[in-house]
Amino acid sequence: MIVALIVICEVGFWVLLAAGLATRYLLKKPRAGAALLLAEPLLEVLLLVVTAIDLKNGAEPSAKHGIAALYIGYTVGHGHTTVKWLDGHAAHRLGGGPPPVVRPKYGMPRARHEGKIWLGTLVAAAVATGLLLLAILYVGDSGDTSSLKEWMAISWRAAGIHGVIALTYLLWPKKDPAGKDSAGEAGGVAAPGHHAEKATAWTLEKTERSAVPARDPQDVPDGLVRRPGQDEQQV
Repeated sequence: MIVALIVICEVGFWVLLAAGLATRYLLKKPRAGAALLLAEPLLEVLLLVVTAIDLKNGAEPSAKHGIAALYIGYTVGHGHTTVKWLDGHAAHRLGGGPPPVVRPKYGMPRARHEGKIWLGTLVAAAVATGLLLLAILYVGDSGDTSSLKEWMAISWRAAGIHGVIALTYLLWPKKDPAGKDSAGEAGGVAAPGHHAEKATAWTLEKTERSAVPARDPQDVPDGLVRRPGQDEQQV
């Protein structure tokens, strides 16, 4: 039952997400769409309640309870990021909003990006561990909780592996093959104000060039200067 409910919660997550975004941008009902998106955590609450009831009814702690805890932890740690990412794309494609921010690919911006994702994994492991500890305390000495402890170790092992992978982007940052500045246009994302500063500099340069003939006529090309005729020279 727990495994089936996990599958139902996963399917329900994507169904509510799609329905919320469609209602928000296609039907032009932002409040109703937001309500559907905010209903997604109720799926995790339902899974948590059913898992607790299953243990209360005397079910032996097993892998299904550990998977349920990890699923809830993952949703807490990464669910918001997933919803935000998809909402940005839906706003651009369906609502006429600005293009979503492109994930950095190179240099320190990519390292910071991977670090933020890893923090979500840490949150997921912490939430899963907290739920598993509560389950162990709830069962007490009346049941075998070794399976729950194993899933606690699995959650932190996964967080550790993810942390090592994220660290490689910091120790060995990936270089842009185009040779662009990693702090500026790495990964196709320009630094804040980069295009504005470039446009301003170009405008100032054009203005200065156009102002030179007015101040210094001798700098104007010969083709643009009217030479006095012979009659005018005699006068």
